[in-house]
Amino acid sequence: MAHTLNVRTTSMSPRAGLDADAVRAARIELAACFQLAAQHGFEEGVCNHFSAVVPGHDDLFLVNPYGFAFSEITASRLLICDFDGNVIEGAGHPEATAFYIHARVHRAMPRVKAAFHTHMPNATALCLLDGPPLLWLGQTALKFYGRTAVDEDYNGLALDASEGDRIAQAMGDADILFLKNHGVMVAGMSIAEAWDDLYYLERAAEVQLKAMQANRPLKQVPHAIAQRAYEQMRLGDKESARAHLDSGMRRLRDAGNRFET
Repeated sequence: MAHTLNVRTTSMSPRAGLDADAVRAARIELAACFQLAAQHGFEEGVCNHFSAVVPGHDDLFLVNPYGFAFSEITASRLLICDFDGNVIEGAGHPEATAFYIHARVHRAMPRVKAAFHTHMPNATALCLLDGPPLLWLGQTALKFYGRTAVDEDYNGLALDASEGDRIAQAMGDADILFLKNHGVMVAGMSIAEAWDDLYYLERAAEVQLKAMQANRPLKQVPHAIAQRAYEQMRLGDKESARAHLDSGMRRLRDAGNRFET
């Protein structure tokens, strides 16, 4: 299901500053997200991809190399690419759809510092249904109230820049994009926020599907209460996201996981 990249992937001389502490920290955090996603069953073979803008280099992004499962990703294995398909640092190349989606999203939306694309089972299942994917039924779902967009027009694999541009346009100002017949894209202002949203999005989708299986009427939260709950959650969201990722990284270390290498 994965496709190799058919644009230029010439390795270039490393840029100054790519060994900075902030870049190293971003590598470690992003590698941790891959490992945690694998533990939770969010990955799909060697497909799916996470990216993050390189600190201090807004025209470069970190991304996983083609051919590795999420559980194999470590800080040093991540690639640094530019928006034109050049591998600036690292061995290998990104999977084709990884490049065309993430390069175009980061280019079009500078606010997006981390972009996580998965076919994780529960959120993707909602993308296979007619109508709104995520319903405002439970407190976890309300974390995303007013933050979602839906791409209704599945257009095959993202194997060129125009499809990546179309996906970026469909996302617009949203943080969560449900790609009908495909999967989800989570956009964050930090790696920690993207991980936090990815995790809770799958949890919200999981409990919604369980509720739907009961074949009983679903109890929606009224707009005013949903908006209030969302605003309450957003007050501490950055701090909570940071604590969530820090907790995950501690657990990885305690288990002897070598994601930082």
